[in-house]
Amino acid sequence: MKVTISKEKIFQEIKLIPEEKLADVYALLHHFRLSLKASQTKLRPVMHYAGIWQDMPADIFAEFTVGISVRRQQAFSGRRAR
Repeated sequence: MKVTISKEKIFQEIKLIPEEKLADVYALLHHFRLSLKASQTKLRPVMHYAGIWQDMPADIFAEFTVGISVRRQQAFSGRRAR
């Protein structure tokens, strides 16, 4: 279910907030906007590698995935069972 809220509705709500609380609202909105921007810039470099294994021959890919499994087992073997 998609909820559509216009900027005008948000501005109306902001107008109802007491003056002494506006600094808190600003800090919240500012932090939210910066975190959105940061998450978008982090995603771009990762997406550069999307589909990179697509052209890898099957035998090399199989060897690669086995290697990953072995490295994971080695990395987590020293941990205590939970």
